Amino acid sequence: MKRRIALLAATLLAAGSALAGATAAQAADCPSGEFCAWENADYGGQRANWSGDDGWWESYIADEDSSWANHGIEGPGIKSYVQVYSEAWQGGHMTLCLAPGQEVNYNGAANDDGDSHTWATGC
Repeated sequence: MKRRIALLAATLLAAGSALAGATAAQAADCPSGEFCAWENADYGGQRANWSGDDGWWESYIADEDSSWANHGIEGPGIKSYVQVYSEAWQGGHMTLCLAPGQEVNYNGAANDDGDSHTWATGC
C-alpha cells in the first residue's frame, strides 16, 4: 500500500513539473518596459513592441494583432496601462486595456482590430 502511495505521489509530482514547464514556455517574449503585439494567437508570428505611445501602427501589425503583452514599468505617476484602439491616433473604440504585467494570448473581440495605442494611468 505504501508503495502505491509513493508511486502515485511521484506520478503527480512529475505531472505537476511537466505542467509548470508548459506554462512557463507559453509566457510572452516581450522586453521589460514595453508593450508588445503579435500577428498570431499565443504570441506567434511577427512581434511589434513599443515603449511609448503610437498613433499609427506599422502596416504588418495594424489590424493584424492577435495577442498582446504589457511589460510596462509600474511606479508613482508612471503611465503603466496600455489602451489599444481600433483606429489611428487613438480613434474608434478601445479594443483592449492591459494592466501592468498582463498578457493576453488571444481575444476574439479584439482580434485583428488594433491600429494605435497609448499608455495611461488606468483603464
